[in-house]
Amino acid sequence: MLNLTSKDKTRQRIHIRIRRKVQGTATRPRLSVYRSLNHIYAQVIDDLAAVTLASASSNEKGAKTVGGNVAAAKALGKIIAERTKAKGITQVVFDRGGYLYHGRVKALADAAREAGLKF
Repeated sequence: MLNLTSKDKTRQRIHIRIRRKVQGTATRPRLSVYRSLNHIYAQVIDDLAAVTLASASSNEKGAKTVGGNVAAAKALGKIIAERTKAKGITQVVFDRGGYLYHGRVKALADAAREAGLKF
């Protein structure tokens, strides 16, 4: 019998490996990305204090674009950058969440960079 693992189990294993190296601090928090089939979510987290400093998702009531497509990811990148800069934070550490740096994850990261976040 074949020993198959799901894509999500593989992603979680990769995410654990990334999290060993990436840690958010108060001066440089972690920008974490979660991607579901229908939506995309982003959080800015201070891991030392275990506090979420800012968050945004594509299923919020005031979101310009709804859904989990690339356009929604770009809009979400701008929103999370604005909310983070409003808290006085300009530098973050990017945590891709075990996903490939491609498509929606890349669009969110590029939009956040264009809006003024440095990582």
